[in-house]
Amino acid sequence: MQAVFKNIKGDRLIWAIAALLAIFSFLPVYSAASNLAYVGGSGNTFAYFVKHFMHLFLGFSIMYGIHKIPYRYFRGLSMVMLPIVLVLLVVTMLQGTTIEGANASRWIQIPLVGMSFQTSTLAAVVLMVYVARYLSKIKDKEISFVETIVPLWIPVFLVLILILPANFSTAAIMFVMVMMLTFIGGYPVKYLAIIIGVGLVALTMFILVAKAFPDAMPNRVDTWMSRIENFSNGEDTEADYQIEKAKIAIASGGIQGVGPGKSVQKNFLPQSSSDFIFAIIVEEYGLIGGLFLLVMYSWLLFRIVIVSQKSDTVFGKLLVLGVGLPIVFQALINMAVAVELFPVTGQTLPLISSGGTSIWMTCLAIGIILSVSAKREELKEQEYKEDNPLEILSETI
Repeated sequence: MQAVFKNIKGDRLIWAIAALLAIFSFLPVYSAASNLAYVGGSGNTFAYFVKHFMHLFLGFSIMYGIHKIPYRYFRGLSMVMLPIVLVLLVVTMLQGTTIEGANASRWIQIPLVGMSFQTSTLAAVVLMVYVARYLSKIKDKEISFVETIVPLWIPVFLVLILILPANFSTAAIMFVMVMMLTFIGGYPVKYLAIIIGVGLVALTMFILVAKAFPDAMPNRVDTWMSRIENFSNGEDTEADYQIEKAKIAIASGGIQGVGPGKSVQKNFLPQSSSDFIFAIIVEEYGLIGGLFLLVMYSWLLFRIVIVSQKSDTVFGKLLVLGVGLPIVFQALINMAVAVELFPVTGQTLPLISSGGTSIWMTCLAIGIILSVSAKREELKEQEYKEDNPLEILSETI
C-alpha cells in the first residue's frame, strides 16, 4: 500500500476531493439502501454496502491505472475507441429493453461476470477526448465549416443519435458539453450557430417520427414531454411523485438534518440511493451536508481549471476541460432536480450515488485529468534538475 501511495502522481487536491466524496458516499448509500434491501425481500443492507465498496474500489483502481498513462496516448486511443463505442451503442439500442413499457435500452450485460454496463457513459468520455483531439489539431488554423463536418460533427451526431432514443438527458448534456468545449477551443461561433440549428431541427424531426411511429420507441418521447410540461406548468401528477418526496426530504432536513440513517423519505422515494440521493443527504445532514457537497464540487471545478491552465499543450488543456466539466455539470443538474430547479433527468451524483458504471466512468475521467497534471509535475521536476546540477549528481551517487 505504501508503494501505491508513493507512486501517486498528479494534483493532490483532486485526489483528496475524490477520496472525500467517495468516503462520504458510504453513509447516505448505506442508509438509502435499507429500503431497497427490505423491499427486495432479502433484508441484507450490508450487501449493498459491500457492493458500493467494490464499485468504488474498482473505480479508484481505474483512476490509478489511467493516471499512470501519459496523456498524449489518449489522442490516439480516442480514434481507436470511437468505432468500438459506436458498435456498443448499436448493440445496446438493438436489445430493445423496456422498463414499464418504455424504451430504456441503456445497458448491456458484461459476459462471464454477470454485470451490466451503461454504454452511454463510456461514449461520453470517449467523445469528449475525441473532440479535444480534433480541436487541438485545428487550433490557430483557418478552416471552413465543410472541412469539419466529416472528422468532427458526423462522429458527434452519430453518438448522440444512438443515445437519444433511450436517454434524452444524457444526449442533451453531451451536446451542451461538446458545444462548450468547441467554443472554448476557438471553433468559429458562426459555425456553432449552424450546428445548434441543425441539432434543433434533428431533435424536432426525431420527435415527429417517434410520434408518428410510437411502436418504434414505446412511450419514451411521451415521457420526456410529460416531464417538461409538468415542470413548466407546476401540475401535480403521479409523475411528480419523486420530486414531491424529494422536497419533503429536503424540508425535513433543516440546518443540521435529522441525523445519519434517520431519513424517513428514503422509505418512499424511488431511486433514493442513486438519482435522488442528494435529497436524502440534505434530510439526514441538513443544509450543512448540502453545502458540503456544493463546496466539494466547486473545489473540484476550480482544480480542473487550474490543471487545464497549467497544461503545456493545447490538447492537454482541452482534454482536462472536456472530461472534467461534465462531472461538475452533472452534479449540479442532479442537485437542481432534487430542489425542482430542473426537470427529472435520471442523472446520478458523481462519486456519491450507487451504481457501477457511473462511478467507473467518473473515475476514468478524473484519471485522465490526473494524467495531465502528472505530466506537468514531471516537467517541473526536470526543469528543477536542469537548474540544479547537484540534484542529478546526488541521484547518481
